[in-house]
Amino acid sequence: MKATDLVVMRTHVRFLGRRFPRTIGRGGLTDAKCEGDGATPRGVHGIVGMLYRRDRMGRPADWALPIGPSDLWSDDVRDPDYNMMVRAPHAFGHEVLRRADPMYDIVILTNWNWPYPVKGRGSAIFVHQWRGPGRPTAGCIGLRRADLRWIAPRIQHNTRLVIA
Repeated sequence: MKATDLVVMRTHVRFLGRRFPRTIGRGGLTDAKCEGDGATPRGVHGIVGMLYRRDRMGRPADWALPIGPSDLWSDDVRDPDYNMMVRAPHAFGHEVLRRADPMYDIVILTNWNWPYPVKGRGSAIFVHQWRGPGRPTAGCIGLRRADLRWIAPRIQHNTRLVIA
């Protein structure tokens, strides 16, 4: 592992010599991720993008892109654009990226099952704001808001998300 990796440990995330409390998916860790299982997939995942709410904060990194009102993420295995960012209106199942709550004010995108998704293998493993300590995600990595804001500008082009 490299010093620039975000490393998910049993109780925290380690990054640049610091430790941050974290949450994972309600299904725990898995080596066999499936759509809807709520599990967090083990492995080494590349970081491929960052999204943020421009109406709620300044740009967290110079390469972050704003989330617009019609931005969605497809999580429907029937969708030809499964596990891709799509726009409303969208006829298939999806997740709204511009949420009323602050959970997706910063979204760090990984390359889990992307850019050539295997249908049913699971969509979108993000790093995003948690709901609170011990409150699981749907499979993503959740962090405190302040920690996510500290981490985001320090991510480099070679930073990876390592889930052991």
